[in-house]
Amino acid sequence: MTETPKRILIIRLSAIGDVLRVLPALQVIKKNFPDSYIAWAVEEKAQDILAAHPAIDELFVFPKSSLIKKLKSPRGAWTAVKEFFAFISEIRQKRFDMAIDFHGLFKSGLISRLSGAPKRIGFTMAHTRELNFLFNNRRFPLDTKKLSRIDRNLTLLKKMGLDITHTPPVLHVPPEDREVIRNFLKQQRIDPRRPLVAIHPGTSPTTPYKRWDPYRYAVVADKIIEENGAQIIFTWWQQEIDTVKEILHQMKYRAIIAPETKNLCQLAEIFRYCTLYLGGDTGPMHLAAFAGLPVVAVFGPTDHVVNEPYAHTPHIIIRKELSCSPCRKYTCAKRDCMKSIKEDNVIRAVGIMISSFKQKKAAAQSNPE
Repeated sequence: MTETPKRILIIRLSAIGDVLRVLPALQVIKKNFPDSYIAWAVEEKAQDILAAHPAIDELFVFPKSSLIKKLKSPRGAWTAVKEFFAFISEIRQKRFDMAIDFHGLFKSGLISRLSGAPKRIGFTMAHTRELNFLFNNRRFPLDTKKLSRIDRNLTLLKKMGLDITHTPPVLHVPPEDREVIRNFLKQQRIDPRRPLVAIHPGTSPTTPYKRWDPYRYAVVADKIIEENGAQIIFTWWQQEIDTVKEILHQMKYRAIIAPETKNLCQLAEIFRYCTLYLGGDTGPMHLAAFAGLPVVAVFGPTDHVVNEPYAHTPHIIIRKELSCSPCRKYTCAKRDCMKSIKEDNVIRAVGIMISSFKQKKAAAQSNPE
């Protein structure tokens, strides 16, 4: 692509993990078009981590929650329509030259088409859903569907003709959020000489099938403390605090409950202080990986290739090969893919990661230069 767009609109609305996995693509876009104005259309849950990003000039927050609430009543339907077109009007006023639709669904395609951008980039029909491909006028195929979401996004840019040479993604945490977390960890008297392991046992309310059992986390957390002299901090969001309390009730040793983070920036700052992340296939897992924190991930029904953590961050995926996995059966009662993952396998993976951390720390102390 030889022409340099002056104004670029990125469209990736949700979920948190999917939004985060566009960050490497954002860096590529910024590198190829350093003087272009870059905006992003996103839903509410992931907006704060993008609002703090130095490469993003403007955010357009899609009012999904408000629209759903209004559409539940006949009286609110017309108000919802007006709210949606007010959102579109804000986008059109910016006169974008190019819209890049990383989402690939009907709603993202509609936003792309209504944005007014003459160049609307997206995937071909085989790699989109809900007739998304009809809304974009420059469509590119993928060589395979078995591709991580991060590589999928970068491949789209490569097909456009952009240089996708690796550029580390940026997570910017505002000073006020850094101060909140620094004060909390100071109050907890975290020992910097000992490993600090973040465990995030929860998942979103809509994906309970991806959760590992609380008692297993309790067993693993105790063993990490016994074998590595580690400190454990449990991170959580909203109702996930109940799961954390259940785990602590079953543990022999003390663990720290993280504060209720007000945004993703504060959660990323907690991860910045940690040695290792342990948890399931969730948005926080991807956030930890992009924060540079080594990851041990417990995978069940989701595809470990498509949903792997950031490849440039050390990680180990723990999973059980079953004929029924991967799947998207949200109401699965058996959950064999999660139940078959034993504590010993996770403990071993954590031990490998912590040993690597200790070796690097010892090497740094012996070679301060």
